[in-house]
Amino acid sequence: MFQMIKTEKVLHLKSSRGGKVRVVREHYVREQVECGSSLCEAGCVSGESGIDGKLLSGDVTHYVVPDAEVVRDFLEVLEFRELQGIVFTQTACQAAHHARGRRHYNRLRALLKDQRHDCVLFANEFQQYSYCPREKGETQEKWHTRCVYHAAVWYYNHLAGLRPVVMITEDEDAIKEYGSQNSGVYVISTQEYLESFWPDLQAARELYVSIAQALQERESEGAEKEYTEHLPAEVLEAGIKSGRYVQGTLSVNKHRAQHEAFVRFEGSSNKNTELNSDILISGGKHRNRAIHGDVVAVELFPHSEWKGRTTALTEGQGEERAGEDTQSQPMPTGRVVGIVQRNWRDYVVTFPPREELQSQSRNSQRILVVPWDYRIPKIRISTQQAEALQDHRVIVRVDSWDSTSLYPNGHTVRVLGKAGELEAEIQTILVENCIHVPPFSEAQLREMPVNSKEQPWQMAPAEVSFRRDLRDTHLVFSIDPLGCEDVDDTLSVRTLPGGKRLELGVHIADVTHFVKEGSLTDLEARSRATTYYLADRRYDMLPAVLSADLCSLLGGVDRYAMSVLWELDAETLAVCNVWYGRTLIRSSYQLHYELAQSLLNGEEVEVPELSQLKSSDKSQKLAELLQALETLTRVARLLRAQRDKVGALELEGLEVRAQLDKDKNIAALVPKQPLEVHETVAECMIYANHWVARKIQESFPHQALLRHHPPPKQEFFNQLIDSAKSRGFMIDTRSNKALAESLDWAVDPQDTLVNKLLRMMATQAMSNALYFSTGACPEEQYYHYGLALDRYTHFTSPIRRYADIIVHRLLMAAIQSEKDKYLHKTLASNKELDELAQHINNKNRAAQHAQKQSTELFQCLYFRDKDPLMDERCVADAIIYAIRANGMLVFLPRYGMKGAVYLKNRDSQVISVGEDGKCKWQVGTLQRYPDRINTFTGTGTHTFHLFDHVTVRISVEPSRCHADSVHLELISNKPHRAARAESHPAGHGQSELVQEVVRREEEASLQAEEQKARRPKLSREEREFRQSKTPNLYSLLQEISELALLDLSVCQLPNTEAQTCSTSA
Repeated sequence: MFQMIKTEKVLHLKSSRGGKVRVVREHYVREQVECGSSLCEAGCVSGESGIDGKLLSGDVTHYVVPDAEVVRDFLEVLEFRELQGIVFTQTACQAAHHARGRRHYNRLRALLKDQRHDCVLFANEFQQYSYCPREKGETQEKWHTRCVYHAAVWYYNHLAGLRPVVMITEDEDAIKEYGSQNSGVYVISTQEYLESFWPDLQAARELYVSIAQALQERESEGAEKEYTEHLPAEVLEAGIKSGRYVQGTLSVNKHRAQHEAFVRFEGSSNKNTELNSDILISGGKHRNRAIHGDVVAVELFPHSEWKGRTTALTEGQGEERAGEDTQSQPMPTGRVVGIVQRNWRDYVVTFPPREELQSQSRNSQRILVVPWDYRIPKIRISTQQAEALQDHRVIVRVDSWDSTSLYPNGHTVRVLGKAGELEAEIQTILVENCIHVPPFSEAQLREMPVNSKEQPWQMAPAEVSFRRDLRDTHLVFSIDPLGCEDVDDTLSVRTLPGGKRLELGVHIADVTHFVKEGSLTDLEARSRATTYYLADRRYDMLPAVLSADLCSLLGGVDRYAMSVLWELDAETLAVCNVWYGRTLIRSSYQLHYELAQSLLNGEEVEVPELSQLKSSDKSQKLAELLQALETLTRVARLLRAQRDKVGALELEGLEVRAQLDKDKNIAALVPKQPLEVHETVAECMIYANHWVARKIQESFPHQALLRHHPPPKQEFFNQLIDSAKSRGFMIDTRSNKALAESLDWAVDPQDTLVNKLLRMMATQAMSNALYFSTGACPEEQYYHYGLALDRYTHFTSPIRRYADIIVHRLLMAAIQSEKDKYLHKTLASNKELDELAQHINNKNRAAQHAQKQSTELFQCLYFRDKDPLMDERCVADAIIYAIRANGMLVFLPRYGMKGAVYLKNRDSQVISVGEDGKCKWQVGTLQRYPDRINTFTGTGTHTFHLFDHVTVRISVEPSRCHADSVHLELISNKPHRAARAESHPAGHGQSELVQEVVRREEEASLQAEEQKARRPKLSREEREFRQSKTPNLYSLLQEISELALLDLSVCQLPNTEAQTCSTSA
């Protein structure tokens, strides 16, 4: 037992009234405090785990101890993984917490816990010989610096001088005072440290300079207040509890970013029973320095001051014209009175044009930069590189937004590249969605098993004896898209002896065997949470040796698997028994969807695995495979029928698939024909996910990871109901079963797109499916609305989803707890699991946004260099799916795109339709109805109805600071002459789009190769961001049409519930 020595700690704190209060607290120190270094020979490190499960590496030239001011202001610099051997003192951490708040402190704690960063926390204030009482008359800053210096000296002596210790500080007086006091302990400035010890880490030095400039400029703001002060935290908390204020997340309307924002509240935080919708925040002043994504407190205005949201389309980001009646019914309106939580992130910005720059910087180095995201206000930064960064995308971070400033203050972080270049635009999309996917580190790759010609991977004998061996007893096969490399699921089905029972098997890649919990690979996979699919590349969650090799259930090779086997009644499919566990499998056939469907259709096709067999053997094997496929199809039909009876939804969209050449590169996109085998595989995966959810929830009622899909709010169905009514269809939304039946009936035999657009509207009304911890949600909310299942999770894709890895571990823990009642694996608590679930939900949402934005980027790249007046590819058929006050929203089947078509321009002219159907601008007026809009001009009246087909011209609206956008112009009120071909689930137009963009990029790459000798192999930005060098099956607009049709609620891959419910089930 360690001896504790009692001392007194004197603190000078501010009271709630602004006065100073002297507080004396008991303070205990002891001799034995963990240092956290692997070089320690004093025995103070407990075991091998150290502090927070970490030990500082001994493979460094020195240890570095940052001063309190450095931790407070330059934490971003210390977050570079290249900086190793960092010792954060308790003094510095507490000072940073007090000065910068909980958000900064949480970031620091996350850094200390992250095993990928070589840093530890040293509790210097509890160590008897490093603790320094505050001296009389000593300022707090000087005291903190003295404490950190004494801690650095103690650390050096404690390690017996095995490594020098460098203290970095921004205090010039401290450098003079302590710089030469102790040999082996060096005190230098942060800038000198970076320049001397890390001369190659240019990004860290540039970031330091940027932050330092921002700090110097911060004090020069004027004293006149531009905004009202935010209320103190305690006042906000009391007001929210009493119902005076409403807490929610600020969401800025990207089409009217200067004028309109909404606060979306969680039901539990709303004490006002009158509120049943979002709260409108009208104008920037009432937003009161809140930025999109911040959690805010809102004070409601009286009913007489409530306003309606604007219903007119906005051309670009133009100002709304006064005097137009474009508002909806009044809704709750208010103003922001305080910030509950800042959710600032990295923002990509562009510098203003040179002429603006000169007028701004005449008397100052402070520049207003324009964020790529319309919803973010301009940011004021201090830089001397404004001229050099004219046409570049640059990352900035916001530091503060004082009430005396019209704009937030920030600093630059790094340069992404030139605006308009593909690589810079892709990086912009990643940064804007908080996606960080650097190449896997050497330390992570060292954890991977080796599989090469010289050293082939082999199964461990212990694993073979432990697992159930299915290699010789079960016909296992996979059905995936053509050319799929990361095969994470296989199937088996057979009739058991006696013929009265069937055995259905779903076998999933056993990723958790290779990815141990808490390993560096596991931490990286948890951070990414998913594989990211963009238009021209993918970023894997796991290293390729696992995702495309040892975890991929390829044909003809032995693999570890996690299996679920059901014994089913052969007639009714009633479950007689179910088995879960680890297995050994060898997939006999690696089928693709079209091949499997052709076999089921009785067509003569070649199965690659049988091509070398003799005729008699081939016939026997083929008959066995065909029988398995037919049995599997029958089972899937019955399983689907069971879910249909209780209301399972099918909200499909237009789909295309990638076609690969012999080198696995995408040659084109072709129409994805709906095949029954798609539903067969999806139904088996859904069945496995459902049964695993039941198993883990029963074993761990308060700490299982499930996935639920809450029922949508009824008011969200208004557009669907009104639109269907315009075509004579009645939509019943009282339950998922009623909705599914209504959508099945709402079919126009003359136009199949009507039903698809109605399903799109139904999808848009849906809430997102989300992961949750069972202990954080009442059991009645476990239900999955889209799939009509009482419990559901994700188990079948651990190669590309971290949620499935968690579920695999929970399933193994459940199996082990059954075998040994006294064996209790330490599981994540309900709180930890729920936080992890929210992290995964956020990353999934980011992945969907990034995929959609990269698709839109490629659409703009395709049309950018085409002449819209001459090129026939710029003219397309469009179908109207929504009416607005000054135009309509349309869908283009040929390209899978949606967009706005304006019937009124900035000069108050409206569309006039001639006898031949051609459109032109004339003076006139508009009149809007729920299902149609009329144009009145001197030449007559014309009406545009919902679901009418019109012809539009496509062009690209360039933007210097933001993403380019597609512009649609109405040229005829009649369908395009090629409309009949376009109305089918088309891939031809998308194929042209993809091939042309890829061709242009290949030409650019060839030109770059010719200049290779004159420049470095890859820029720093390319090394950081580029992971997949060539396109592959998943990489090029895999779901471009479906994404454009269904926005962000679309399922992505056919081997999950994707084909069954398009609500990201």
